[in-house]
Amino acid sequence: MPAFTGFRALALLLALGIPPALLAAEGGIVAAPPSTPTYIVVGFVGGFVRHTNPHHGPVILAKRIQREAAKETHVQVFENRHRKSAYRTILGLLDANHDGKLSPEEKAAAHIILFGQSWGASAAVLLARELDRADIPVMLTVQVDSVAKFWQNDRIIPDNVAAAVNFYQPHGLVHGTREIRADDDSRTHILGNYRFDYKQSPVRCEGYSWFDRVITPGHMQSECDPRLWSEVESLMRQRMALEDGRMVAQSGN
Repeated sequence: MPAFTGFRALALLLALGIPPALLAAEGGIVAAPPSTPTYIVVGFVGGFVRHTNPHHGPVILAKRIQREAAKETHVQVFENRHRKSAYRTILGLLDANHDGKLSPEEKAAAHIILFGQSWGASAAVLLARELDRADIPVMLTVQVDSVAKFWQNDRIIPDNVAAAVNFYQPHGLVHGTREIRADDDSRTHILGNYRFDYKQSPVRCEGYSWFDRVITPGHMQSECDPRLWSEVESLMRQRMALEDGRMVAQSGN
């Protein structure tokens, strides 16, 4: 039986177009979960940062959530250029019966949180749009000093997202999107656009390059600011607690 299960997991990866040899390198699926996770938390780092860099906010937050969240929570960080790998990972995690396709019930069971910083924040919004085209709901998107590439739009949140929040700082050559808005206000709640000012309240960052410190100091500080990332974490945990309560209420009906 174990060999057969492993074969089916491999077949699923191939059906989703994921080369097994590239999974670890891309930050993709590392191992097929025994069952569908209750929550899927996917983060994206900014710029050209590696998804394993221990100094960067998304990586630090993901490790903390993974350590303290329930075991049914899947947490993973990707480089922003590996958005397609993140999408395929989510599909694989939602495919409870491992048949290579998602049923309406499997899609409806999704509890997904997407977050990122800089280009990674924009990647989170783009991934939400891709999930929207697949009729997969997203609980929450979190953007931290979001910077869109020239061909991207990180300001409009798709209507499959239940709630979204934006944290930004306004200074320097590179600074985040000041305001996000919902594509459909009746379906997406914008929790806020929150401004952080590092000229007034600077943050000390360790392990960053001279370029970051001299050319983009405000943007750098949004990545390492423990107060900002604590707010992101608190918000994520609040949304999960609300969803826990809703699921308990539904199970009692």
